[in-house]
This record gives sequence, C-alpha cells and structure tokens, in this order.
Amino acid sequence: MRSIWNGAISFGLVSIPIKLVNATESHSISFRQIHVGDGGRVRYRKVCELDGEEVPTAEIGKGYEEADGSIIPITDEDLAQLPIATAKTIEIVSFVPADQIDPLQMDAAYYLAASGATAAKPYTLLREALKRSQKVAIAKYALRGRERLGMLRVVDDVIAMHGLLWPDEIRVPEGVAPEGAVSVREAELDLADALMATLGEVEMDSLRDDYREAVEAMIAAKAGGGEPAVAAGPPVEGAGGQVIDLMAALENSVRVAKASRAGSPAEGAGAEVTPIRRKKAAGAAAPKAVGGKKSTASGAAGGGSAGSGAGAGAAKKSTSAAAAKKKAAAAAVKKTASAKAAEAKPARGAAKKAVTPRKRSSA
Repeated sequence: MRSIWNGAISFGLVSIPIKLVNATESHSISFRQIHVGDGGRVRYRKVCELDGEEVPTAEIGKGYEEADGSIIPITDEDLAQLPIATAKTIEIVSFVPADQIDPLQMDAAYYLAASGATAAKPYTLLREALKRSQKVAIAKYALRGRERLGMLRVVDDVIAMHGLLWPDEIRVPEGVAPEGAVSVREAELDLADALMATLGEVEMDSLRDDYREAVEAMIAAKAGGGEPAVAAGPPVEGAGGQVIDLMAALENSVRVAKASRAGSPAEGAGAEVTPIRRKKAAGAAAPKAVGGKKSTASGAAGGGSAGSGAGAGAAKKSTSAAAAKKKAAAAAVKKTASAKAAEAKPARGAAKKAVTPRKRSSA
C-alpha cells in the first residue's frame, strides 16, 4: 500500500520511524455531470477573477481570506517553518482507556507501518505495551496543513491510528431530542428488549452495500444496451409516518424477527399436522357403557385421538352386526321347530283316536 505521509512516532525519548497508510477505501460510485440535451460532459474551469483566464494547477496556491475580502497569500514554506513539533512527528501525549473516547470524535483511520529494519524493535515494543495496558494512546500530528488529534490502538499485529476531531469541533445537540415529556411503559421496554434479543448479533463481514450493487448492475445493463431489471420490493413508506399502535408494531417486529431467525415464513401460516392413527390391540375390550356413558378407562375418554375413536366405532358396529345375525339365526331355528311341532300335532291326535277303545253297551 502506498504511504501518504512519512514521519516518526515520538514515544518519550523513543523515536519510531513510520509510514502512514490509509486503512480504509471508498467503494462509492462516482458520477460525472453531463449536459442532458446532448450527453456532453460538464467540466469546471479554474478561472482567475482578475484577468478572466483559466489557471493551470501548477500555478494555484493557497491564500487566507480576511473579513474584508482581501487575500493573504500563504506558501508551503510558510507552513513548513511553523514552530510546531508535530510537523513530521506523531507525538504521544497520554494513554487512556478506550471507553473514554467519544465515538463522535472518530475521523479517518490509518495504519502505521514501521519504516525500515531499525524501526521494527521500538514499533513492536509500543505495540505490545498497548496490548498489555489495554489502553489507547492519544497523540498530536500535522497532516495536510493542519495539526490534528489522533488515537493509536492495536489491530491484530499492526498499530492503527484514528484521526480525532478536537473537542470544540463536536457540536452540542441542542434542539435535537424530542420536545416535551414522553413516557415509556414497562411493557413497551420489555418488548423492545425482546426485539433486541431476537435480532441478536451480526457478523460484520456479512453486511453488504445492496444499493451500490444495484447501481453497478443497472450500469452494466445500460452499457450492454438493455434495460435494467426492476426488482419488486416492499412499498417504501413516506417520511413522517405516525405509528398508530406502538405495542402492536413491537409485537409484530418480534414475531417477524423470530420467523426470520428460524427460517420460517413471517406470516402465521402454520404447518399442517396430521394425527398418527394408533392400531387397536387385538382382544382389547370395547369401552363399557356405564349409566349410558362410555367408560373413561381407555384413551377414548376426554376426546381421545381420532384414530382411537374411529377404531372403537368400527368395533361397536361389527359387534352389533354379529348380534343381529345371531338373533336372526335363533329366530329361524325357533320357527323351524314350531313348524315341526305343528305338523306332528295332528298325527299324534289321529293315533290317540285310533287306539281309544269303543265303549260296550250294557246288557
């Protein structure tokens, strides 16, 4: 990586030659200004106000404008001769716990690379001292024509420096907070806590710039002569919308977050549950009727499973059919016996009549 500044870290009487390297890079897409009518590019020309001529970059310098509009020229030599120790030095002034640094002060980030073999030992010493102390170093340095404040900390095996804004550059947030007293109920706080717990943590490496990727895809489609694909997304609500029911919104948010974490649909369309039918054991007795009600000795009591109820009904129906068949057979046997008895009765009467002795008349 190309260094943007060369100097040294002043650590007491220890001087560590270093190179300053940008730790971040911008992936934002840059656009050019064009003339809408013919697509021609619109450029800015640097023109001198006195003679009206365009000025090349090599002839452009610095100047300070006073209140009356007059300009005082300032040269690079003037800045280099300023009596400040931080012109080419990152001067460490103190060591503080990291939580004492307000994130609002954070500015650009840099890596500090050891410059040369002789810088390796003091560089490593400072790095390990920062690790063991669990503190960060506060330093002052000069870059791009001004003195700045910085914070040194360890990232892996490298010393990184974050540019810090000066304390008087942080604006007081006056008129930003909601006006008037706003009360929040415990139930709303509980739901907010539940939503925070459901969302949990995220792997920072998994976060992506979806907008930039969409712009790149659109540019690629236009460059190929086609029309960009428009993805149908959720409707975008207008700014200034009012939340009608905060509790309902929190509850829905928790539900959607849980569904998203579990990989299930956000809407409450539950999966269909099919009951398991259990086979009735052979020889099992059917529920007995006690006082006109089914006995609760079996699983059919209290609304047993659909399979058990169906099995009990089938068994009862089969028993009733068998009883009816048996009754019909008994009636048929009885009818046959009655018919045989009726046929045998006249024959017995005839025989009785035949054997009855005739009475003799008296002399």
